[in-house]
Amino acid sequence: MRKSRADEFMEFAAGRTGHLFRSACLLTSGDTHLAEDLVQETLGRMYALWGRMARIDNPSAYAQTVLVRTYLTQRRRRSSGERPLAELPESTSGRGDDPALRVALLDALARLAPKDRAVVVLRYWEDRSVEETAAAMNVSSAAVRTRSTRALARLREQLGGDLSELAAAV
Repeated sequence: MRKSRADEFMEFAAGRTGHLFRSACLLTSGDTHLAEDLVQETLGRMYALWGRMARIDNPSAYAQTVLVRTYLTQRRRRSSGERPLAELPESTSGRGDDPALRVALLDALARLAPKDRAVVVLRYWEDRSVEETAAAMNVSSAAVRTRSTRALARLREQLGGDLSELAAAV
């Protein structure tokens, strides 16, 4: 018996939601509520395109691209009612070995520009190539390399010796 499109999408969504959520958490510097919204928006857009997915070679990679572009679009038109916090709230997820390291890394990521953060997440969290990252962000490969170099330098500057001290404590 052939699966309906809705069943196929539900199977796809169930398999990709966790991965998309983890990426969204990194993009949003640990804001789980915004990450959930990004994943919902991404899955909604994917569902709208699901009938035409036969033309897309890798739906998982396409979903990741939709997630990053949705994040960048939301960052550009962020509501004036939103107020960034000076410090990250305490994490209640219970995941991870060292909360201090997690908070330090998320705080450092939060200080990066949205496009720089997207490059770091795609290149080093998602382990994508320069070309794949460029395609996901709709920029040139040179722009990805430049942003990557500058973002990593900024992260090193922000974390300095703190990162080695935090990592040693783990």
